[in-house]
Amino acid sequence: MAIRVQLTERQAAAREEYESFTREAVAPHADAWDRAEHLPEEFLEEFAARGLLGAAVPAGYGGTELDPITFGLLNEELGRGCSSVRSLVTVHGMASYAVARWGGEQQREHWLPRFATGGAIGAFALTEPGAGSDVKALRTTARRTGDGFRLTGQKRWITFGQRADVYLLFARLDGREAAFLVPRDAPGLTVRPVTGILGTKASMLAELSLVDCLVAPEALLGRPGFGLAAVAASALELGRYSVAWGCVGLAQACLDASLDHADRRETFGVRLRDHQLVQRMIADMATGTAAARLLCQQAGWLRQASSTESLHATWLAKYHASRTAFRSASDAVQVHGAQGCGDGHPVQRYLRDAKVMEIIEGSTELQQTTIAESAYHSRTRTTPTERVTA
Repeated sequence: MAIRVQLTERQAAAREEYESFTREAVAPHADAWDRAEHLPEEFLEEFAARGLLGAAVPAGYGGTELDPITFGLLNEELGRGCSSVRSLVTVHGMASYAVARWGGEQQREHWLPRFATGGAIGAFALTEPGAGSDVKALRTTARRTGDGFRLTGQKRWITFGQRADVYLLFARLDGREAAFLVPRDAPGLTVRPVTGILGTKASMLAELSLVDCLVAPEALLGRPGFGLAAVAASALELGRYSVAWGCVGLAQACLDASLDHADRRETFGVRLRDHQLVQRMIADMATGTAAARLLCQQAGWLRQASSTESLHATWLAKYHASRTAFRSASDAVQVHGAQGCGDGHPVQRYLRDAKVMEIIEGSTELQQTTIAESAYHSRTRTTPTERVTA
């Protein structure tokens, strides 16, 4: 049984709704979507009709404006069924959140109602051929013209870039980082599908090529100099939080599959579940998943309270949850043996998706460095006595 603490009645009811939707409308199709490397348009329409694309959109603009814990529960349940679908909530939520927080009223009125209803899908376009974790290596440029801005550069690995109607895109303007809302039909923008990726194969990745791409003056989100430090940073924090919860769901799916298989499969005259080394793997999955869920809940409570500690809590949650998801997926394949390696079996998809989780929204290595530095910084703020008695 999943350990959940302090959920309100409304949050518990929402979780049940998300679990039911995922079980009925997502999980049964996840392997087919994975093979097709595509989410069907009819599913996206149903997803939008349920208000799930409005999770990060304020209620005043037609969104559902989920509280942090409920938003996390949505990502957990979707991650349990299909990491590609969860990725849609992540990047669309990042674009929605950025416009809601940093956009002018005209931008909010134009984009947010569309984001809420699925009339427009947003994507996050920061990564470039030479700029991933090192966001300061941004090379895409923007220059002012009489009719707006001209953007030139390349973006790579853009989740749902094939389907997005608008891109939250980052470029250098007058030597400073800036954020732009670039419509898909902007002159000078070319979208190329990226296929054959390892995991989250249905997340419809794309590469964007911008050659004197023309956008209107109102495409600028916020002001120059705030592109990375404010707009990107806050959106990435939400994305990291979303991925962390999705990893909890992915780890839970690995545990569920392993429990079912080990209970049915017999080797050497006994059920697989009675082999101690299999029990060790299942125990690690159960413990790691429970701990990851609690870390995500802690991050959610701190976000709800607008605490300055929420950023660090989200790093901890994403780091532990992504590592747990990958270890759980690896063990799940081991428990299933050859069956788990077969094309179309969910656990091999879980393993591929889980590896991606250790790379996106802050790689494991980047998180290790950041968390360690934070630990040293926290240590210097306490006295020797406090450290001994803590």
